[in-house]
Amino acid sequence: MLPFFFARRYLFAKGSSNAIHIISGISVLGIAIGTAALILVLSVFNGFEGLLSGLFGYFNPEIKITPAKGKTFVADSVLLERLRQTPGVALVSETLEEIAFFEYEGSQDFGVLKGVDAYYARINDIDSTLSAGRYVLQEDDRYYAVVGAGMSHKLRIRTEGNLFPLRVYMPRPNAGPMEQPFTVRYAYPAGIFSIQQEFDNQYILAHLDWVRDLLDAPEGAVSALEVRCQPGASTSAVKARLAQVLGEGFVLRDRYEQNEAFFKVMRLEKWMGFAILTLMLLLMAFNMVGALWMLVLDKQRDIATLRSLGADDRLIRRIFIGEGLLLTTLGLSIGIVLAVSLYAAHKRWNLIEMPVGFVVSSYPIEMRLSDFLPVTATVLTIGLLASLAPAARAVRVPAYWREE
Repeated sequence: MLPFFFARRYLFAKGSSNAIHIISGISVLGIAIGTAALILVLSVFNGFEGLLSGLFGYFNPEIKITPAKGKTFVADSVLLERLRQTPGVALVSETLEEIAFFEYEGSQDFGVLKGVDAYYARINDIDSTLSAGRYVLQEDDRYYAVVGAGMSHKLRIRTEGNLFPLRVYMPRPNAGPMEQPFTVRYAYPAGIFSIQQEFDNQYILAHLDWVRDLLDAPEGAVSALEVRCQPGASTSAVKARLAQVLGEGFVLRDRYEQNEAFFKVMRLEKWMGFAILTLMLLLMAFNMVGALWMLVLDKQRDIATLRSLGADDRLIRRIFIGEGLLLTTLGLSIGIVLAVSLYAAHKRWNLIEMPVGFVVSSYPIEMRLSDFLPVTATVLTIGLLASLAPAARAVRVPAYWREE
């Protein structure tokens, strides 16, 4: 407590030079700005991660079951019922996808045709992402397709009126030299979904039975089973139960694992930004080194008096290290208040708006309590390192010191 008492007195007491207080104030301001920047940068990355996770959620299920070998497997009614009866499972959807060639009124392109059943829209609420038309895959004897926004642009698809069908070509692997090399089927564009560029630019959704017929696949053939968990259920626990039901030969991935490469890149960018700002904060800490060094020079008489009263090197060192930590803590506190205030103001008044046509109107930002721990540890560590050199200089002040 004694080192803290002296450090607090030196922080707020008047010195022989106002320059010390000015430099100390500048160093505190620099630490505050650096702290606020660290917190806000992490919060911005959190916001983008949360935004894109939500967008992926409209296409990727909570749990996806695929075969360990091959592209498809047969999911019979017994297996589906066992999966649907698994505790924590709300819905199970069958999907079958394959690369196909599409043509619409002279426009042509390759893409991914995904056959889905009636449960699919309830798995991920994809029907809420439509930018045009409606979500329908079959009415009476007519089959429809729901097209990604990117594919609709490339094929120049219009959903109004449904006058022209979308032609879908699928290669026939066993076609003879005199036979047609492609199987052709027709579906009318009904809606256009807009989620994320990766999906919008390549996917077209169609009725599962229609896709099976196009692929000449057997009844029950699927490329994946997509699972939605019950509200409040643990995804990892449900995933473990499903693995026990399925046995070997299947790969189960949660939403993070389905986009693992993307999220790893996002987190790498997040902590690279954190590292760059930490280097900037280190440069700002030189102001504090200068302020503490000048304080040591200003307090040489006090240090000599303390030595005469019996203070050892350890006490002197702790006084000036404590002084540095007090300056750092003051800057840290101001920085946290500043960051939280700017965050609240942005949430309230949308300080930074996004361009027209973006999926959100304002810059995404999400503040997490877990980010405050590394920021606090980083700032205090920098403050401690900045205090070591001035503290070492203070230790070298002799007990018998007279002003020149």
